[in-house]
Amino acid sequence: MNQKITAAITAVGGYVPEDKLTNADLEKIVDTNDEWIRTRTGIEERRILKTPGLATSDMVVPAVRELLNKRGIDAKEIDCLIVATVTPDMFFPSTANLACHKLGATNAWGFDLLAACSGFLFALTTGASLIESGRYKKVIVAGADKMSSIIDYSDRNTCVLFGDGAGAVLLEPNHDGYGILDSILRTDGSGGQYLNMKAGGSLKPASIETVTNKEHFAYQEGQSVFKFAVKGMADVSAELLERNHLTGDDIAWLVPHQANKRIIDATASRMGLSADKVMLNIQRYGNTTAATIPLCLWEWRKQLNKGDKIVLAAFGGGFTWGATLVRWEY
Repeated sequence: MNQKITAAITAVGGYVPEDKLTNADLEKIVDTNDEWIRTRTGIEERRILKTPGLATSDMVVPAVRELLNKRGIDAKEIDCLIVATVTPDMFFPSTANLACHKLGATNAWGFDLLAACSGFLFALTTGASLIESGRYKKVIVAGADKMSSIIDYSDRNTCVLFGDGAGAVLLEPNHDGYGILDSILRTDGSGGQYLNMKAGGSLKPASIETVTNKEHFAYQEGQSVFKFAVKGMADVSAELLERNHLTGDDIAWLVPHQANKRIIDATASRMGLSADKVMLNIQRYGNTTAATIPLCLWEWRKQLNKGDKIVLAAFGGGFTWGATLVRWEY
């Protein structure tokens, strides 16, 4: 028996709001059209959390509840909850803190992790480390964002891209070599100028001026981000395969961050993967930031077989990017 502890994914949960925002809806709000959006991004519609008084934690909770039900465990058994998000309910308490309270996870500690669209991967490696240390037995890693709360719906460059949603995975110790096998994670702060939210932090606290100047919305310089993303996500995914002596033939699925269909295609091509090995739901949900990868796992869980090797890959504001190799456990 292999004594080395790995962190295996033993359950997945997901949640998307009911309200849809289609390309046709956006045509009425900004100067854009369905064909333009579809050819450039691959997005047809996205989900929006419209109910007043609901925030990111209210999407984390149903995703985690589904996962607990599937695994047949109680919220009190959770040791730790990590929530990857750039749209926390508020600066503090953390979204993880609020979600644990709503779930009744009274024995858990937790925190939010902020790494934009790579957040889920960064949180997954962090959660896996807690399991590998032997100190914790049940760690939940969630990726959740209410992007509609920081999107300027008069900016046609960004408003067509984003949607709201949440996904979560349960990590448990494994001694048979299943779970998170390897990760390559990267950051480059020089990319911050191309994708950010200018105000609301300690550098530029909220003021009448920052609100008037629309500095509390996500800002993106599309072309620069696209160029970096194609290279970053493809490079790191190829490097991960090489480092583990694998080729595209060994990989059952690529689970890419759903930002743009063209970036996804470029990554698959670099890895030598055919389109039928790529998880894609961008057309229905758009870019849900930290939630895209766990939402893919949630939707494809029936097509994942024990022992499948899958690669999760992401690129996000910061810049942040990375790829993770997982051997599926159930």
